[in-house]
Amino acid sequence: MNFNLIIAITAIIGFWVVMYALFGRKSEGIELEEEGLQVDLFVAMWRTKKLLNFINNLARKWRKFWKAYATIGIVIGFVGMAFVFYMLFKTAMNTLSTKAPSAGVQLVIPGVTIPLWYGLIGLVVVMVVHELSHGVVARAEKLRLKSVGLVLFAVIPGAFVEPDEDELKKAPLLSRLRVYAAGSMANIVVALLAIVLLNYALMPVLAPSGVEITNLDSSGPAKDFLMKGDIIIGINGEQIKTIEDFLNFMNKTAPGETIELEILRNGEVKHFQITLGEHPEKEGKGYLGIYPAQSLKSKIGFDSVVLPLAFSLYWIYLLNWGIGLMNLFPLIPLDGGRMLDDLLKEYLPEKVAKPISYAFIGIGLFLLMVNLFPALKGLIG
Repeated sequence: MNFNLIIAITAIIGFWVVMYALFGRKSEGIELEEEGLQVDLFVAMWRTKKLLNFINNLARKWRKFWKAYATIGIVIGFVGMAFVFYMLFKTAMNTLSTKAPSAGVQLVIPGVTIPLWYGLIGLVVVMVVHELSHGVVARAEKLRLKSVGLVLFAVIPGAFVEPDEDELKKAPLLSRLRVYAAGSMANIVVALLAIVLLNYALMPVLAPSGVEITNLDSSGPAKDFLMKGDIIIGINGEQIKTIEDFLNFMNKTAPGETIELEILRNGEVKHFQITLGEHPEKEGKGYLGIYPAQSLKSKIGFDSVVLPLAFSLYWIYLLNWGIGLMNLFPLIPLDGGRMLDDLLKEYLPEKVAKPISYAFIGIGLFLLMVNLFPALKGLIG
């Protein structure tokens, strides 16, 4: 197992031991159920009512808009549900038939599987808009909210808006579907806004400036020479500006060939001669053993402002799009699962609706396991 992963797991367990010792043994009165901090085994929830007035005002002023918005969300929700189910089913079948695992679901862990700070920014935006949208639509439907808050499940942060479940269950089907669909609808809208801003406001002022090394293959030839964060700007005297430039050059190389790399490291240019290995997936092709990413620079200067803004928008787009769609997967307790379950119960007899719901749960869990296995295997190493 990866040594860094062992350290991380130990730190996480230590954190929860301290949290449970400090907060997990306090009495839980009625007020604590709707406000305050509650800590259970690997779950911490903080509830408050302080934001409820803001949500009430937002819903009351534009009630018709929010209902129309959420109705569109229902349509997008069922289309997204079918799309996600199909893609995970297709990936799982390909994996089982070819025995070549490909991850249909990626783990989202800031600092491990995604960049730490940009990942955290993206996740915060995902949680805030998702839960705020649930809450505003619930109030537009005149459903009571008990509290809002933050949750930490092991290492996964989250936010929530807590409606009155009894009122929600008694509400008309259309109202319930609007509330369920509102969260993913918000994520998809934010994702589209972020990619429009990125493509039309920031990309025109960005230029490719080489290929950044995001990671190194521990068995590749580059590991003894290069470092994470190095930027390849030339190979054998040929300028490298884009990933396409890099891939086009590497596709012409052969195992055993020695190439000279021009690297930008902490603002200083360095040169390395590296003998290539054989590509593990392309016989007869040279292999450097790096994980490349496009390096960018600002055409107008202010790199310390323009680049972080561009990367933040990119991760806001990617995480809102991916998590928003994944939340529509027809598996309870995801919103997609609740939408499908309520729809089946509304229009089918219970003896028919229940078996169909259970079938989706069984198939859904199977598809998730098959699609998650490659990502888990890669994380454990």
